[in-house]
Amino acid sequence: MEFVLDTNILISAALFKHSVPDRSFRRAVLNGSILLSENTLNEIKKTLNKPKLDKYITLKDKLVFLNRLETKAKLIEVVHKVNKCRDPKDNMYLELALSGNADLIISGDNDLLALNPFRGIPVISPREFIDNY
Repeated sequence: MEFVLDTNILISAALFKHSVPDRSFRRAVLNGSILLSENTLNEIKKTLNKPKLDKYITLKDKLVFLNRLETKAKLIEVVHKVNKCRDPKDNMYLELALSGNADLIISGDNDLLALNPFRGIPVISPREFIDNY
């Protein structure tokens, strides 16, 4: 299976071991591939490297998480353009899902969840992913 996880899910997974986002990240890695685009990967790196997160995660743990993510992920070239989300910044996840033929979009963002399903791709919360997949 091919999964798109939004930045908030991935950052929460990096920061909070055994949390619902972390468990959904681990399950996605075990059951398929996480899809990333240049834009989503850059967003994750930029967010994870914000100084305000330094009190929650060490530099070493950031690097370990990013390495694991990049090792387990498929980098997809985005070929679809989408302008359907209430928050235009979230369109990159929809574009990635279409371009990578994703099976699921996993998000806690209400702007993305409101689109469920998006062009036949379920958009579900991390809890729903854990409970049903």
